[in-house]
Amino acid sequence: MMEFVYLADRPDAVSLIAQWYFDEWGHLRPGTTFERVLDNVSAALHRDRIPLILLAVLGGEIVGTAELKHREMDIFPEKKHWLGGVLVPVEHRGTGIAVSLIGKIVEIAASLGVRALYLQTQQLDGGLYAGLGWKPYRQVRYKGLDVLVMELDIEHFRA
Repeated sequence: MMEFVYLADRPDAVSLIAQWYFDEWGHLRPGTTFERVLDNVSAALHRDRIPLILLAVLGGEIVGTAELKHREMDIFPEKKHWLGGVLVPVEHRGTGIAVSLIGKIVEIAASLGVRALYLQTQQLDGGLYAGLGWKPYRQVRYKGLDVLVMELDIEHFRA
């Protein structure tokens, strides 16, 4: 059975999550170093306030992660709460882990009084998120990438 734990409760996993993020997205932003990613991950060791990172654990193995964070895109400073860092290793994709992580992050956000969440994705059709109730907000070119910014009214989330 899959369980969810805060990275704050598994600080031994900070390097692993930073490595996943660096390997998946580090090449997209020139100048990004593993140390910088490690610092960002380490800054999210919270349980009851944003930023926080959630882990999906199955049989003792970390099989996915997602973040609840503040103001991910500086071009939208008025958009305060963001879902980010949703990552499931290739060997565990297609099993519903990402959907479960997203659902749990939305639940945590709601418990913290968040009413709307935003995310950015390179899947310009909205991919997985479109099927979960996220709505396109705006397509933009951001830091050299074409991304779709999506928004979710938490009351309308469907996992």
